[in-house]
Amino acid sequence: MNRRWKLIGADGKAYESPVPGHFGGHRKGKIYGRLDCRAARQAIAHGGYVAHRVFFLNEETARAAGYRACAVCMPAEHARWKNSRTPPRGR
Repeated sequence: MNRRWKLIGADGKAYESPVPGHFGGHRKGKIYGRLDCRAARQAIAHGGYVAHRVFFLNEETARAAGYRACAVCMPAEHARWKNSRTPPRGR
């Protein structure tokens, strides 16, 4: 049995992979995070999220596809993303 998984590539397009994804994401929100993310699990439990769920092999691929890190399960990565996009205040 050769199992295949549907992942999203750096170009944002789906492809079949012999290896499962290590990160999940939400297509509409352009967010990615760990598969055990508390926020994602809660959204799934409440009936949302699933229709727009996507998976990535790694973080680099998720970022290349235009997704940002989840603030709940990846706070340090999210802070780096946010700081890189926000101009310094003051001055």
